[in-house]
This record gives sequence, C-alpha cells and structure tokens, in this order.
Amino acid sequence: MDRMSDEPETTSIALNAQPSLGEATRVFGKIGLLSFGGPAGQIALMHRILVDEKRWLDEPRFLHALNYCMLLPGPEAMQLATYSGWLLHGVRGGLIAGLLFVLPGAAIIIALSAIYLLVGHVTLVQGFLFGLKAAVLAVVLEALVKVSRRALLDLPAVLIAIAAFVAIAFLKLPFPLIILVAAAIGAVRHLLTGEAKGTSAGTAPDNGVPEWARPSWRRFASTLAIWLAIWLVPLAALYSAFGGSHVFAAEAGFFSKMAMVTFGGAYAVLAYVAQQAVEVYGWLKPDEMLTGLGLAETTPGPLILVLVFVAFLGGARLSGLDPLSGGLAGAAVTLWFTFVPCFLWIFVGAPYVETVRRVRWLAAALAAVTAAVVGIIANLAVWFGLHVLFGKVDEIAAGPFAVPLPDFSSFDWLAALIALAAAVALLRLKANMILVLALAAVAGMLGGL
Repeated sequence: MDRMSDEPETTSIALNAQPSLGEATRVFGKIGLLSFGGPAGQIALMHRILVDEKRWLDEPRFLHALNYCMLLPGPEAMQLATYSGWLLHGVRGGLIAGLLFVLPGAAIIIALSAIYLLVGHVTLVQGFLFGLKAAVLAVVLEALVKVSRRALLDLPAVLIAIAAFVAIAFLKLPFPLIILVAAAIGAVRHLLTGEAKGTSAGTAPDNGVPEWARPSWRRFASTLAIWLAIWLVPLAALYSAFGGSHVFAAEAGFFSKMAMVTFGGAYAVLAYVAQQAVEVYGWLKPDEMLTGLGLAETTPGPLILVLVFVAFLGGARLSGLDPLSGGLAGAAVTLWFTFVPCFLWIFVGAPYVETVRRVRWLAAALAAVTAAVVGIIANLAVWFGLHVLFGKVDEIAAGPFAVPLPDFSSFDWLAALIALAAAVALLRLKANMILVLALAAVAGMLGGL
C-alpha cells in the first residue's frame, strides 16, 4: 500500500480536537454502514473521514497504522478501524470501532445466507446468483489493479509479486511462509542498499501519543492474557462439549487457524478456504464460495464476512439442529473466532508499533509484504476466473508445479459476457460497484429464463 511520508511529523492527534467517545461512536457507526467496495474503498473512506474531514489522525500515523494492519493476518480494513479507534479512546474506542465495522454487514450476510438456504433452488434465484458470481470476477480484477498501482512502484516489487504468485498458484506454498519471505527480502534489501523511499531513520517523536499508546510490559502481559482467554477458552469449551469432529468445533478450530494465517485479507485466502470447506469438511458445494463472495460484496463490512456464509451453510447442513438454528449457531461461532484474534493483534501489538513508526528497514519490509499480496490476489483472480468461466477444471502435475487445466468444452459464454461487461463498467467507466453487481444479477436472471 502507500509508503510512509518523509515529511516532518506533526502532532498525530490534536488533543484539543480529540472527539468524545460518543462522537467517535457515531462516526465509526457511519463508517461501518458505508463501508462497501472492499478494502480499497473502505480504507479510502476512513482516510477521507478520519484524516481529511475530522482531522483526528494525521497522514503519517494513518499510513503507518495501515502498513501494520497489512502485515497482520485478518481483514486489514477492520483492523485499521480498530487501530484508529484505539488511538482515540484506548481499548473501548478500538472495540467500538471494530465492532461497528463488522456487525452491520454480519447481520445482512446472515439474513442473505438464510434466504439462500431456503430459496436458493428457485430458478430466478439461481440466475441472480449466477450473474453475481460472474461480476465478482471483475470486482477481484479491479482490486488487483488498484493494489498493483499502489504497491508495484519499482522492478523489485514487481518481481516479488510475480514470485509470490508462482509460489502460491503453482507450488502451493503456505501463505505465512510467502509473507515472511517477502518481509525478509524487503528488510535485507534495505540493509544492503539503504533504499527505503519515503521513510526517515530513527523513531517518531512522542508528541501527541496518549498514555495507552505507550509500551508497557505490564499492560502487554495483561492484555495478552485477557484476549487469549477470550479466544481460546470458548474454543476449548466447544471441543469439550461437542468433540472435535462436530461442525461447530471444526468451524471454531478451522477459522481460528485462518485467523492466524489470512495475510492479505479475504482475497488472499478464499481459494484455500473454498478448497477446505468443499473437499475436506463438506460445508459447501463447489460453486457456493463464489455465491458467498458475491453476497459479501453487496454488503458493508470486510469481505472476510464471506466466512459467515460458509459457516452458516455448514451449521445448517451438518449440526443436527434445524437448518436455521444450526446456521445461526455456525455463523455466531465463526464471527467469534474470526474477529476476536483481530482485536488481540491490535491491542497487544499497536503500542510497540507506535514506537517504530519511522524505522526504515521495517518500512521496506512492509512495502515488500504489500507487493507479495498483489501476487496472492492475482492467484485468487485466476482461481475465480477458471471456476466462473469453465464448468470443469482439472489439475496436472509438472515436477514441483501443480498447473490448472480447464476443460475448454465447458466454457460458459454467458458468464464470460457478464464478467467482461462488469470489468468494462468498473475499470473503464468507473461505475458504482453495487449498481454493476445488481445489473449483473439481473442479466443472470434473464439468461436463466
């Protein structure tokens, strides 16, 4: 993403303009309700409101918080909202900002999941979802273009992105390994060449830093213990009550693991989640992840809320409860184990990150991570493209590489036309994303008649 500014730092939080908790709550509620358009649009919305309009945060601190959140597993936009609320009002502010960013979209995606479960077999609904899935391919391509423009500023960044794509698409290397190697390359490159554009040596002055944003080992230990308990005690309780093979325990365990490795946000991990949810756990049918992402794209909040759709269907089908009760319970389990870790990363790590805002090698490492994320999103675009445009996709082995091989006789011309039209509307005409998705859904319904 954006690199940190080399301008002299001003006071990061203007104390005489610091909002009350009530005012901050209203503003973060507004952000949560308007946070359509994926992480790029959500981050732009927060920048416009928190930096440009309200002037609660300055540019260097906002961009540093963004780079830290890009390095973390989990949804970077939700974590950026949490970080911003934490800067303004400590843990209370972070909780309010993070929850308000997630809960509106979560409520909508749960309602849409229930509708899909009950009437998803209806022809018009199937056509609606078909058009939505085709348009989602264009949305992913748009995200790839936007992030590429911000992250790939020189040849080394381009090479890191290409290497990350090959590593995840063809070598099937794990996400955390790719991210860690990219960070190491960025840091070593800086140490060898002294290159770290847009940064300054040393650490940032302590002007405007509230007491809770200053490192304290006592606070670190207590915060870590509290949030680990909030995360892991319910996990242990589910395993104890249901056993590890039950769908609720399996969802809690799986999404807890995803919370630790989902670097790069939803786009970076959905291909893996889809494979596991379909082939290993049987929560979804092969094309339903695309349906879920299409629904998540039309709601506010982080795109990782697609996991709520996954868990809703798994709970509805495999819990032994009636479908709606099982779905609601599965969705609640997944919300908890997806987002509790996000609060842990921010509340434990942010005070220490605040002390190294202008360390040059760290900025170089973060820039390399962002370049690697471009390659990971490119892999998602390829995976979605193959499964949207072809009815059958096989895989062949070529030494250490696994290469997807579509069955060209299964090419879907209607899906291709809808995806192409959506791509032109989003990338060339800069049309509103929700409008594009709606029109694509209508086209799918008409094509199914």
